Amino acid sequence: MDKKKVNVFIDTNVFIIDLRYRNDGNFKTNRDFLDFIAKHGRGITSIVNLLEICGILSFNLNRQQIQELFYYLPEKYRIGIIPSHDMDSIFPEKHIKAVMDIIYRKASLGDALIANIVNNYITGKAVFISWDARHFKNLLSIEAITPHEFLLSI
Repeated sequence: MDKKKVNVFIDTNVFIIDLRYRNDGNFKTNRDFLDFIAKHGRGITSIVNLLEICGILSFNLNRQQIQELFYYLPEKYRIGIIPSHDMDSIFPEKHIKAVMDIIYRKASLGDALIANIVNNYITGKAVFISWDARHFKNLLSIEAITPHEFLLSI
């Protein structure tokens, strides 16, 4: 699969490392991956991931900064948000059974919500990128790999 021509779904931890953990051992690889995505414009994440990022960083930000992060993050990284990036939109509807079916396969609630969105909104050639790719291996309809593995494959 030509990774330059696929949709690349990016998990929360990739953005958190870039925004908060510059001393992380994976920071350079993480930054190289995000630079590649910005250059090629194939990156996406979900509204659940965006809200998760805002929640994680909320402990060090004020209300205005959190709101700016919500609107600015997709522009900063040149990514799309699925299903919507409108603060007035309704949270993606989920059937509890579908989320529970993912949880039964050993997933946290957050990972199950993200996997459910990926499985329902991502079609065609795509790859899921996370530093915790192993947590998603049996949860997704698409391949899950780390940023390092992605960069090795291009």
